Order: sequence, then structure tokens, then C-alpha cells
Amino acid sequence: MSKQTILGRVTQLAKANINALLDQAEDPQKMLDQLIRDYTNTISEAEQAVATTIGNLRMLEADHTEDVGAASEWGGKALAASRKADELRASGAAADADKFDNLAKVALGRQLQSEKEAKTAEPTIAAQTEVVDKLKSGLGSMRNKLTELQAKRDELVARAKTAQAQNTMMDAVKNIDVMDPTSDLNRFEEKVRREEAMALGKQELAASSLDAQFESLDDLGKTSEIEARLAALKQNRAA
Repeated sequence: MSKQTILGRVTQLAKANINALLDQAEDPQKMLDQLIRDYTNTISEAEQAVATTIGNLRMLEADHTEDVGAASEWGGKALAASRKADELRASGAAADADKFDNLAKVALGRQLQSEKEAKTAEPTIAAQTEVVDKLKSGLGSMRNKLTELQAKRDELVARAKTAQAQNTMMDAVKNIDVMDPTSDLNRFEEKVRREEAMALGKQELAASSLDAQFESLDDLGKTSEIEARLAALKQNRAA
């Protein structure tokens, strides 16, 4: 997978709006699980791409440093050969002087080649550096997003379990309807009420019987008093 493809996926996933995705999902928990897998896999791929890109960049930088050093070294050799040619020419050794001048030219040619190679590598190094920086930034955003996704997933699972428990409780409560006239509880209550009514009836009946007996005693008392007074009258008249 190319660095550009990885970079595009990193950028796209890092910018993803989790809440918007959840609103569109039929099963948010499954979607989050899939997103977490996608993020984890893409982060792993991106880490490999970044490592490869960094390795290539370091090699380019090492080659560039070597070319810059070589250019400087060849420049020093050209200067030394030129000075030696001037000394020989001043002493009258023109042939030897020309030889060192030719060596100076060769050294200058090597210097130019090294400088050219160093300059040619600079735009590539700059581009690779920019890619590495973007990949690192994207990786950081994705790691943060992955943490956010995991937190969202855990929150969603906890909320789902709570809702499930509440629904189970409400279903159980609904099945126990104490106001249902056909329920066993209501029939038992009706039986108790009938027993209580029968007891009240017996109490009332017993009370009525006692009242009648007391009334009989009162009538008997009145009769006895009348008989006593009648006897007293007769006794007085006889006297």
C-alpha cells in the first residue's frame, strides 16, 4: 500500500465525526467495533509506512550529507592542486604545473558532480520530510480518535446493558397487575372479605339474641312488681 494511500486513509479516519456516524448506524455498537478494528489496522499499516518513509528519508539525508562532504573535499583537493601548479610554474616547471592544473580540473569536476547530486536530492528530502510530518500528525490524531472510539463503545455497551435491565424489570412489573380482577391476589382478597362479612353477621346475630334476653328479663321484672303491688293493695283493704 502506497504512502499516499495510507496518508489519505489516516486523514479521512482522523477527521471522521464519530457522533454523525453513530446517528446513521443501524447498530451503533457493531459499527463502533468495526471502526475500532479499521482504526487499529490502519494505524498499524500507517506505522509501517511511516517507519519505511523515515528510513528512506534518513538514507537520503545520509547520501546528501555525504555528497556535501564530498563536494567540500573535492574543492579542497582542487585548491591544493592549483596551488601546487602555481608553485611549479613559478619555478619554471611548466609541464609539471600543467599536470597539477589538470588534476585541479578533475577535482573541480568531481566537486560539481557532488554538488549537483546534493542539490538534486534536496527537493526529495523536503517532500519526504513533509510526508513524514503529516503521517506522524495523522497517527497522533488517529490514536486519539481510537481512544475516543473505545470510550464511546464502552459507554454505549454500558448504556445498552442498563436499558436492557430496566426493560426486563418493567416487563416483570407489568406481568404482576394487582388490579386485575382475575388475578389470584384479588380472588384471595374477595374470599377474605366474605369471611369478614360472615363474622360481622354472626356478631350482629349474637348481639340481637342477647338484647332479646335482656328485654325478657325487663318484662319479668315489671310483672313481678305489679304482682307485688296488687298483693299490697289487697292486704291494705283487708285491714
